[in-house]
Amino acid sequence: MTSGQRTYGESALLTPANLMTAFRLAVAPVFIYLILMHRISWWTSAVGVLAAASDYFDGIVARRHGTTTSGAFLDPLADKVIVLGSLYALILARPHGLSSFIAPAIIITVREAWMSVYRSRSARRGISIPASKLAKWKTFVQDLAIALCVVPVVAHHAWLGEVTIWVAAVMTVYTGWQYYAEGRRRGARAR
Repeated sequence: MTSGQRTYGESALLTPANLMTAFRLAVAPVFIYLILMHRISWWTSAVGVLAAASDYFDGIVARRHGTTTSGAFLDPLADKVIVLGSLYALILARPHGLSSFIAPAIIITVREAWMSVYRSRSARRGISIPASKLAKWKTFVQDLAIALCVVPVVAHHAWLGEVTIWVAAVMTVYTGWQYYAEGRRRGARAR
């Protein structure tokens, strides 16, 4: 297959990339449960690695076979479920030890909710706002912050997760502003 050739149409639902995203959505409750019950463990870490790996590979597969409308909706949804669910599970699992996660978790939640509404309204006006490279790095940093709280060899150094989650929160706000500016620019061009 040559580069740029589509295997699936934009409206396709049952694609390999979407199946990987569905797997990530199915694994999310297991990961959240493991955080709540056994926060620092290799099992929790292994399930988290599976979720992160499926996120990485579904992006590669989607680009190779062609992105779909359903994938554009499901992939960010899976990211939000895993990141937000994990952040709040970490807070609940160790309310005193990870209380510094509360403010970043609220910042990330507000930005994600606002961005979902903004992108949805933009889409109704025919304006598509694709994910930026920095937004993908933002998701990676969020995942890294969570990993630093569950992987046994580093989880006892709470400051690593705390610093990383604040970096992720700053990136989350900045990429939200980027999406807003890009949506306004595209909207102005569409008029």
